[in-house]
Amino acid sequence: MSYGSRLTDNYRLAGIYAGRILKGEKPADLPVQQPTKLELVINLKTAKALGLTIPSGVLSIADDVIE
Repeated sequence: MSYGSRLTDNYRLAGIYAGRILKGEKPADLPVQQPTKLELVINLKTAKALGLTIPSGVLSIADDVIE
């Protein structure tokens, strides 16, 4: 299982920060931003290899299920 932000969103935010710094803003003046969207990914193949069973309620709320 993994619960976190998407890697592409992190890259996008880093690009925005870099652009603002290159335009002359001071890094200390930039606000700290946290991801606004998190996703839950479940790898069923690994869970099965470890002998774990994932409840159907958790599977239903997952954003992505890897079989």
